[in-house]
Amino acid sequence: MTMPSGLTFRIMAVHTSLSVLKNLKLRNLLCTRMVRQASTSAEYTHIIVGAGSAGCVLANRLTEDKSKKVLLLEAGPRDHSWTIQMPAALMYPLGGTKYNWGYSTVPQKFMNNREMYCPRGKVWGGSSSINAMCYVRGHPKDQDRWEKEGALGWSFADCLPYFKRAENYERGGNDYRGGNGPLHVSRGKTGNVLFETFIEAGVQAGYPRTDDMNGFQQEGFGFMDLTVYKGIRWSTANAYLRRALKRPNLRVESKAHATKILFNRLKASGIEYEQAGKPKIAYAADEVILCGGAINSPQLLMLSGVGNADDLRNLGVPVVQHLPGVGSNLQDHLEFYVQQACTKPITIYKAQWKFPHVMIKVGLQWFLTQTGWGATPHLEAGGFVRSRPGVEHPDIQYHFLPSVVNDHGQVPGTCHAYQVHVGPMRPTSRGHLKLRSANPKESPLIDFNYLSTEIDRWEARQSIKLARELFAQKAFDPYRGSEIQPGPDVQTDDQIDEFVKAFGDTAYHPSCTCKMGLDTDPMAVVNNKTEVLGVSSLRVVDASIMPSIASGNLNAPTIMIAEKAADIILGQPPLPQLHVPLWEPSSLETDR
Repeated sequence: MTMPSGLTFRIMAVHTSLSVLKNLKLRNLLCTRMVRQASTSAEYTHIIVGAGSAGCVLANRLTEDKSKKVLLLEAGPRDHSWTIQMPAALMYPLGGTKYNWGYSTVPQKFMNNREMYCPRGKVWGGSSSINAMCYVRGHPKDQDRWEKEGALGWSFADCLPYFKRAENYERGGNDYRGGNGPLHVSRGKTGNVLFETFIEAGVQAGYPRTDDMNGFQQEGFGFMDLTVYKGIRWSTANAYLRRALKRPNLRVESKAHATKILFNRLKASGIEYEQAGKPKIAYAADEVILCGGAINSPQLLMLSGVGNADDLRNLGVPVVQHLPGVGSNLQDHLEFYVQQACTKPITIYKAQWKFPHVMIKVGLQWFLTQTGWGATPHLEAGGFVRSRPGVEHPDIQYHFLPSVVNDHGQVPGTCHAYQVHVGPMRPTSRGHLKLRSANPKESPLIDFNYLSTEIDRWEARQSIKLARELFAQKAFDPYRGSEIQPGPDVQTDDQIDEFVKAFGDTAYHPSCTCKMGLDTDPMAVVNNKTEVLGVSSLRVVDASIMPSIASGNLNAPTIMIAEKAADIILGQPPLPQLHVPLWEPSSLETDR
């Protein structure tokens, strides 16, 4: 019997994906144009730029108030592709350009001068539609640190109610977790023995086991939470935007590239954008809210005259407000892949294009039932540890995968193997973002300045050593083959450093380029109400306003930020603080 070709599989996917769209209640979206074209000079109360992790949340929450009329602008298309909705297909939107800005950095001095890939979502759901679906809030001390850094009212006790309001946790709500929110959060369902093996290896290495990384105890090894619901990626487009689309006070424009914020003196009054090659204008009576993320929000501010005045004048951009912090303070997580051959055929090695019969089986099962290997991103176990004694809370994160991938999932492995993604979580290196030109269609100059400090280089080296220690534990004895990466020839500190520079890559967490802080902070861009300093009727609500990067993946805290900002924008009193007990190590004199 001849197996169907890859083309046949894609054709089958198109036909069978209709059942998935029905389950998602998307069929009506495909058959009825619910998103009408905005008129050239329509006035709204609020214009939101960016239908991503934050923008979809705000579009939903603001339009709950019938007195608000909201326009949501998204530069990318709608998210109807099965490559977005199937969790296991994440490498397609991550590596392509249809749903992705596909940015690259300037040469990174401490990374062998590599121009490094920086994908960002350009689609309904933004980066929540192209990410790995790991739901990680970070550590409670992150938000407490933010408050100390000038984000008054953003302590963990202030933020926990908004984490809970967003969440619908499949294991039920409790003091730490939400049970009724729009964002479904679940655990992986594959039951691969290697996940429990990885967790047990962490325990054998002396670390604690945690039952809930987003609850009482982040530190330790356990199962990951995922933004997956009934086998479907639960982006903010699925969680928030779709339930708001039928409201008459929301209008969404896709493939609408915002090019400039309009100002009436120092008051933001609207947005210029381009759609189908035509320039358009929309006006906002109350506010313009930027939700473009840590790259696009500062870029649009600078294109509109808000940023470092000298830089703007050099490019011929008229200055509206001198704010030198715009684009500064850029932070990201680096990660490294430690890979080990597996002596038993229990990985997902064969679920790739080299084995079309397996891919077809996986695809058909998902299209028909939304179960099986297609229903998970396969990052179902992980861990958080402290790199050394004296560190207050975990500063190294692990994601475990029962397979190996390279180059952002574009290069598959060559044998049964497993890998851990490992990297430091609170780097001290600081980068920046600047305009390449005054042309809004030109990508900005992105410089993360990775590994520019000695402590960051030490932590990267330590991450590799601790990951190798995990794979050497007794739990892996039945499965451990030879080390694939870094490889047995990479042993000395200098050799590890060379591996880090050659193979380290982004963990997809750019942040902090419009930092929240006090108006006395020369690098602050927004205040604790998310208002841009020095102008009026303009806010930024996304990962760019974090004063410093969170200790973990950024989708969950970005959604929380938008939930909290929605109450601020609507003039609602903040949800009451929640004070809950949190796990602490018995001593900081040891790292485990």
